[in-house]
Amino acid sequence: MEQGFQLVKSCPRSGARAGLIGTSRGPLPTPLFAPVGSQGTVKALTPDDLKAIGVTMVLGNTYHLYLRPGIAAVEALGGLHRFMSWDRPILTDSGGYQVFSLAPLRRVDDQGVWFRSHIDGTEHFFTPEKVVEFQAQLGSDIAMPLDECPPYGGDRASIRAATERTHRWAERSLACHRRPGQSLYGIVQGGTYPELRRQSAAAITSLGFPGYAIGGLSVGEPKSVTLEAVEETTSCLPREHPRYLMGVGSPEDLFECVARGVDLFDSALPTRTARNGALFTSEGRCNIQNARFRDADRAIDADCPCYTCRGFSAAYLHHLFKSRELLAYRLATIHNLSFIIRLIERMRQAILDGRFVELREDFLAGYRTTDEETRILQKQKWLNRPSRSAGEGHGAEDAGVVP
Repeated sequence: MEQGFQLVKSCPRSGARAGLIGTSRGPLPTPLFAPVGSQGTVKALTPDDLKAIGVTMVLGNTYHLYLRPGIAAVEALGGLHRFMSWDRPILTDSGGYQVFSLAPLRRVDDQGVWFRSHIDGTEHFFTPEKVVEFQAQLGSDIAMPLDECPPYGGDRASIRAATERTHRWAERSLACHRRPGQSLYGIVQGGTYPELRRQSAAAITSLGFPGYAIGGLSVGEPKSVTLEAVEETTSCLPREHPRYLMGVGSPEDLFECVARGVDLFDSALPTRTARNGALFTSEGRCNIQNARFRDADRAIDADCPCYTCRGFSAAYLHHLFKSRELLAYRLATIHNLSFIIRLIERMRQAILDGRFVELREDFLAGYRTTDEETRILQKQKWLNRPSRSAGEGHGAEDAGVVP
């Protein structure tokens, strides 16, 4: 299959779609979830681990790779695929979210953005053209243009200005994109204002990108607001191109956004929560460090066939976390990513079989979600950590654990 998108089947009772994204390294079945490997690695896992889990694409971050080890260094070592020993597709984001999260350390105008490194304070300048060039040097299969990601709660005028700048940068990015075999997707902004979302979708789709991303969400807004913005945006995007929602990865949100027509997701949430001891189960997230797991001689999730659940008890995982053993992070990450990948695969098969609505209803009926107040408190706690100024992933999804 050549580059492009093939819509295989749609759900007549929702917006859910099953399709294929064409890349030079083979087709990618959708819906699809890509784990975040900001610095050329999905934390705690090897490429073989990822393949065993069923991961088909990973995400790399231009900002982080630019700062360490440097774009030229990665290119000299054969490009990002060879550098990280990953022969399947890679999506690289522009680093825009990371740059714009450095609010006290950056300034922006129509030319680009000046920022200070969160590592050593050195000053750097990103333009749309440079960001496209960097991703060409990295050799990713899907690249993203530089965009301005406004914070949640901004006034209409400032959101409009950021959105219109994103449009101008998108034109410049598309004009200079030359890498054979690499697709450059456009990004729709507009905050949580429906009319700005519609205007942004119209402006970006008029440029003729091969795929479209929904940016600027999962940055602190209530989930109901996120879903409204997603639905508003997907309704304005062309049916024959893939739709990519940046920075969303909780099980319930994946179901809700697939139901609204999203094809592709990425998020650091499954791996980050795993390292904090929050593990997904069919009943909801649980905190493996809670005392109730100390003597639990059973898998963390009886329905999960992953390496962790096949070989280790919840009591053992509890012990590893309490002892701060490094194996804890690997086993927990394998489990959480396996849970998400298997869930996405089940969604795709259900769309093909005409039973997506039933699967969604059954899953959400038994899955305990984090309540909104707790979720927002956890998110703010994570955002206020000193190292969060340029953290992994696009959105700042909750990192805490559920009792």
